[in-house]
Amino acid sequence: MKADPFHQARLLDLQRLDTRLDQIAHARTRLPVLADLEKATAAHASAHDDLVRAQTALGDLEREQARADADVQLVRDRAERDRSRLAAGTGTAKDLQAIQHELDSLARRQSELEDVEIEVMERVEAARDRADRLRAVADELAAKVSELTQVRDAEIARLDAELEEVAAPREELRAGIDDGLVGLYESLRSRTGGVVAAPLEGRSCGGCRIQLNPVDLRRIADAPSNEVLRCDECDRILVRVPEGA
Repeated sequence: MKADPFHQARLLDLQRLDTRLDQIAHARTRLPVLADLEKATAAHASAHDDLVRAQTALGDLEREQARADADVQLVRDRAERDRSRLAAGTGTAKDLQAIQHELDSLARRQSELEDVEIEVMERVEAARDRADRLRAVADELAAKVSELTQVRDAEIARLDAELEEVAAPREELRAGIDDGLVGLYESLRSRTGGVVAAPLEGRSCGGCRIQLNPVDLRRIADAPSNEVLRCDECDRILVRVPEGA
């Protein structure tokens, strides 16, 4: 392939621009905050799951407490009716004796149910404390996730702005290079990515940094200035840059 030496030199400018674009794109996916955000998000998800389980357990206990309260109240209401009947003195002596016997039984039953009620209340209180602690942890982690998200968005916005600024002259630069040469460049970039056009630096390829052998150096020296050269080691486009350029 033949291409004006000036166009070949411009290809190095395009490569430097694309290399910077690659660096920015790479930095965008390697921001330190991304790892911190991932950890915080996972921790928040775990804390949220713990909170949901704690709230579910608390809800079950609160329903159990409501049933225990209802059982105690039922016995209290029955005992109050019996005391009212006993105080009224209506009925036979046998009836009044039966009422008194029932009151004694209800008192024992109430004592048993109140013990159960207290035990459930203590469990509810412990479960509520646990849910409150887990909610505080989840809220703190949610705030951390929000803070890190803002940092990430700001960093990405900064890199996107830099990407746009660096990329702005690319089309004009590309349009100023021989179509065949830039087509080869783009083809190599699509296959391998990274640096595909490198300068000849002394006796070495500026891409792979391998020193060329004397035969290759003679071949390059004898080649017309408009000939597009390739590195035999890495297959990159090898651009001859005039000394002092």
